[in-house]
Amino acid sequence: MSKQVVLVTGGSGGIGKAICMYLQQKGFIVYGTTRKVEKYKDFSDFNLISLDVHNVESIKSAVLSIVKKEGRIDILINNAGIGITGPVEETPEEAIDKVFNTNFKGPLRMIQEVLPVMRSQNSGLIINITSIAGYMGLPFRAFYSASKGALEVVVEGLRMETKQFGVKVVNLAPGDYATNIADSRYTVSASKDSVYKESYQMSLDLMNAHVDSGRNPNEVAKKIFKIIKTKNPKVHYTVGSFMQKFSIFLKKILPNNTFERLLLRHYKL
Repeated sequence: MSKQVVLVTGGSGGIGKAICMYLQQKGFIVYGTTRKVEKYKDFSDFNLISLDVHNVESIKSAVLSIVKKEGRIDILINNAGIGITGPVEETPEEAIDKVFNTNFKGPLRMIQEVLPVMRSQNSGLIINITSIAGYMGLPFRAFYSASKGALEVVVEGLRMETKQFGVKVVNLAPGDYATNIADSRYTVSASKDSVYKESYQMSLDLMNAHVDSGRNPNEVAKKIFKIIKTKNPKVHYTVGSFMQKFSIFLKKILPNNTFERLLLRHYKL
């Protein structure tokens, strides 16, 4: 069997780069994407191409170039995303639009462009990197949770639509991993007289500590490989620490107020 062709958005760093490196080592033909490919002139670990998930023409150009060269795209991994933190009351509308444009609409643009290729092949696999945060509303991360949760739900419907064409669609929700997401996230700056100033800062410090002490992103790459090798993959997968994954189970079985108290205690609110 010929090597499978994989397209990974957000492949220049963090989880995306770990996925690209791992799959390349496993014998896949890997294309990672970045918005500013000119910053990586000497990059040679895998094929790194220009793509902006906000720009339909950029997506069309990248997909067309891969299909022209390889003749197919077997696997799409929607990894590109951004973080956002801040009180709901004080988050500007343009920041809300930006996070949904990237984390929700971005993967959908990719899917809409790649699906015709996969349908013509009568085969394909789409894996969306969401977040364990997408399973629950979190204080000062509500919009991030919402953007990832929205993608989880859309994919539940999408995979039933594409099943007839041999295209499988799944979600993989990671917990905290050691990446540079904190450097690129949109952080709402609470004003000095904000009623949320103290509680927000405490929560922000805790979030950053979790990322700094996060697990190795190679775990996500290995989970991706297992999903690829699964004949009939599930719709939802998680990867992360035991407690992060267990929190999803707790949310399902505990009364709402009890689970909320656990979160309040965790975030010291």
